[in-house]
Amino acid sequence: MTKISNIGLGTAAIGRPLYINIKNTAQTGGVFNITEFKQEGMQVLESAYQKGIRYFDTAPGYGLSEQLLIEWLQEKNDPTIKIGTKWGYTYVANFDSNADVHEIKEHSLSKLNEQWEVSKQLLPYLSFYQIHSATLDTGVLENEKILNRLHEIKKKYSVQVGITASGANQLEILEKASAISIDNEILFSVYQCTFNMLEQSIRKVDQLFKNGTQLIIKEALANGRVFNNSNYPEYNSFYAYLEKLESELQVGRDAIILSYCSTIYPNAIVLSGANNETHLSSNLNAPKVKLTGTQIDELSKFKVAAEFYWNERKKLTWN
Repeated sequence: MTKISNIGLGTAAIGRPLYINIKNTAQTGGVFNITEFKQEGMQVLESAYQKGIRYFDTAPGYGLSEQLLIEWLQEKNDPTIKIGTKWGYTYVANFDSNADVHEIKEHSLSKLNEQWEVSKQLLPYLSFYQIHSATLDTGVLENEKILNRLHEIKKKYSVQVGITASGANQLEILEKASAISIDNEILFSVYQCTFNMLEQSIRKVDQLFKNGTQLIIKEALANGRVFNNSNYPEYNSFYAYLEKLESELQVGRDAIILSYCSTIYPNAIVLSGANNETHLSSNLNAPKVKLTGTQIDELSKFKVAAEFYWNERKKLTWN
């Protein structure tokens, strides 16, 4: 079995039935069956493992996701497996597709301690522990009690601590986090960021992703916006170029885009958000894709302003 080092599995879609995304196919009706949903999630984890994936990304805010991994890992004895989890969001929709609220964000010391008690069951496979969606408005990056607690967890359990960042001010958040040190040691060494052909703002801080830090790329497929959609006529030339590459390379655009991210950041872990065998297999064609310098340059030209990208994302719904 060939182990894949640069692609990980993001488990949000196997832990809860809805996610902020664009769906091109109609969802089938019927009553949600949590037992079947859990079984399907376990199958995706095992399939990803059998196909060579060794990094798995989870969070308490992803519904059943953490618990699925805790149970799945009980059957494993493979030190090459790495897990990353987060704290700060609580899933509250109870698997109700009509829920008004799906998750609640709380960056408090009590929430950190509460969620750590569950997340630490992922040890010894737990490698990265992150603040889920660190933002300036919650003050989490200025809360000394929280920062000291994260430092304590880092030292006691030998895990790297980090942040996930979202929004038009990703750069400001990253720069603020990277300057935080405790006991003369930089606290954060893991940065999980949105990056794709449309949202390329983190290119301005490439220096942060060196010297032992780990970059994890999320939302590489831009929540589905990379797939042809008449609601986004401004992307027609982007879609046309992707169609051209699909024809030339004989592979799906998902694999092309994941390969693009890995080419720009060869030391990063790029997350696949697949929740079924078909999408997972398609995503894992990425390591076989070899993009030329010209193709990389052409794809990079489709970037948009961060403010435009994130304003557009805000309009996406849970489905």
